[in-house]
Amino acid sequence: MALCALAQGVMDVHSHIITPDFVSALETEGRLMEEGFPLPQYDVESHLRWMDEAGVETSVLTLAAPQPSSAEVVRATNEEAARIKREHPGRFMFCAALPLPDVQAAIREAVYALDTLKADGIKLATNVQGQYLGASELDTLFAVLSERHAVIILHPHRPNPVNREVMAQTPLAMQEYLSETTRAVTNMISRNVLARYPDVKVVVPHCGAYLPLAVPRMKSLTPVMQANKMVGDINWEANLAALYYDLAGAHSPETIRMMLTITTPDHLLYGSDYPYVAPQVLTQGLARMKQYLTDEPDLAPFREMFLWKNAHQLFK
Repeated sequence: MALCALAQGVMDVHSHIITPDFVSALETEGRLMEEGFPLPQYDVESHLRWMDEAGVETSVLTLAAPQPSSAEVVRATNEEAARIKREHPGRFMFCAALPLPDVQAAIREAVYALDTLKADGIKLATNVQGQYLGASELDTLFAVLSERHAVIILHPHRPNPVNREVMAQTPLAMQEYLSETTRAVTNMISRNVLARYPDVKVVVPHCGAYLPLAVPRMKSLTPVMQANKMVGDINWEANLAALYYDLAGAHSPETIRMMLTITTPDHLLYGSDYPYVAPQVLTQGLARMKQYLTDEPDLAPFREMFLWKNAHQLFK
């Protein structure tokens, strides 16, 4: 089914595929609890059942954290996501995982996924084994993705290095994931990655993390840092123009208004974080979003944009 035919259905840009091969590989490596909490169970039938209940027409699948160690597991996951998309036309899209930190292997997988599997974009972790987005060695990968006008969906992974004591006290998902996302995006901004590779579009998860606070601070301190030769020129307009934001997590009218201080209404997208949140909670959350996007006068004009139009335009 073509996207244009999905006129009134919600489009969810933040959902995860968790395959048996992925889980088995993590179990073999003793990494099932690497992110500090257990992986939820996933199957397509349950996902579709929730989508039908909640009124979600299309979900974009991305591989969950942590990053697989094996390129073979990454390939198998991408093949499985492509199969799900093929067998459920109009209901699923996917952004392919890459076998980083091996940049050349990641480039080969990106080309295969986009050109052969017809992936709808690429999923990138905030860091893989300490290789953070914004690192210079990733420039060749971004050049390839820019040539293909790729959509990139970001997702936080456990920071590297990580303070295990702090992680045990406050689980990653409660706070550090927001810091990790902000860290990766600001790294890209400070090196003008998105300005230098202008044909990629990047979806930032979880309501923009701390970027509505971080961006003004970065801007205010840039002259001081430049005077001390710690950063160069930053093309704020071009970098920020490449960023889109999903509304997974603690969305609210207040949160959306804060996000609109650093972006425009055409860059906000609905996201669920399925299956990490209980289906009934997601259904209630989407219903609440629809309600306040109807009731709040300043946000009501953007209701359909946030729920599906912006995502359709991004993935056109």
